[in-house]
Amino acid sequence: MTKPRARDLGIPFEGVTGENNAITDVSGVTVGYATVIEGPSARTGVTIIHPRGNKDHTPVYAGVHSFNGNGEMTGAAWIEEGGMLEGPIGITNTHSVGVVRDAIVAWQVKNDALYQKWSCPVVAETADGWLNDMNGFHVNEKHVMQALDSSKGGAIEEGNVGGGTGMLCYEFKGGTGTSSRKLPAKLGGWTVGVLVQANFGRRYQLTIAGTPMGQYFKDGAPFTNGENPFKQDDGSLIVIVATDAPVLPHQLKRLAKRATIGMARTGSLGGNGSGDIFLAFSTANPQAAHEGEMGVSDIQALSNNNIDPILSATAYATEEAIINAMVAAKDMKGHNEVDAKALPHDGVREVLKRYNRID
Repeated sequence: MTKPRARDLGIPFEGVTGENNAITDVSGVTVGYATVIEGPSARTGVTIIHPRGNKDHTPVYAGVHSFNGNGEMTGAAWIEEGGMLEGPIGITNTHSVGVVRDAIVAWQVKNDALYQKWSCPVVAETADGWLNDMNGFHVNEKHVMQALDSSKGGAIEEGNVGGGTGMLCYEFKGGTGTSSRKLPAKLGGWTVGVLVQANFGRRYQLTIAGTPMGQYFKDGAPFTNGENPFKQDDGSLIVIVATDAPVLPHQLKRLAKRATIGMARTGSLGGNGSGDIFLAFSTANPQAAHEGEMGVSDIQALSNNNIDPILSATAYATEEAIINAMVAAKDMKGHNEVDAKALPHDGVREVLKRYNRID
């Protein structure tokens, strides 16, 4: 049975989505998962994003932004310096970054997918240590290869899947979520897609469609009992933004920054203990990776005077992807008998009605 999504609950969002309301609405982008749920303590996995699919290894322009850096995204230094992403993106739990990174290199070697003779893969993490025994190292090379090889376009799973399997969000069950925005032709017709791994926020902060949603669900909040403890959250958020708009690395960094606004629209202000790291890439300009005469490449670039629509689209798609992750997530019991409850769909509708946000 197909999992419900935020719009199925009647939650209003800004903007028009692509066909699948997913990062895969950007042509060529594919997503693969390996989900590890075993015994009482393994609740984890890995998510892979191929910018051009797992058969096309042409680099893409990219930019990164760290809203709060209590986390990890390997390969970010080279993107910051060189402006290009030269392989797939992995997302997993904190203690599995190393094995995912090494497995991506092995996969690139096996599939003749190295752009250069060396690889510095991008792997990001959020900590699933409440539901998953991270010190059990449950993610292995087999899982990474599975996610790399099984990636697909079209509609993709959300919630308790891939790297998001064991995550919490606003003290509800969190996980993996995605969304997209399709601009009208008069604004370029570009598509912006977002995928998030949501593992952040405190219950009292949760805001949905402008309503103080978390204040109505104080029961069962495992860290705060639903009250404001005068302390910001300790979780993390990874956001991957894809677009087909012809934007350059410095402009993609600006897109990555706008993920912060999408996060804020769901209520979080960030916190010292939160690893909120965002990456944006563009599938345009494939010729940029191939040097022409005298090492010069001919590229297209969207002017800054016309970039506002995709900046806004990034914020809106990030907001919806976070809520989609929570709506799709299901109750999960895991490590040390920790029991994470899913966002109550009927309760969300009732609060939205109270504030006249839905009929």
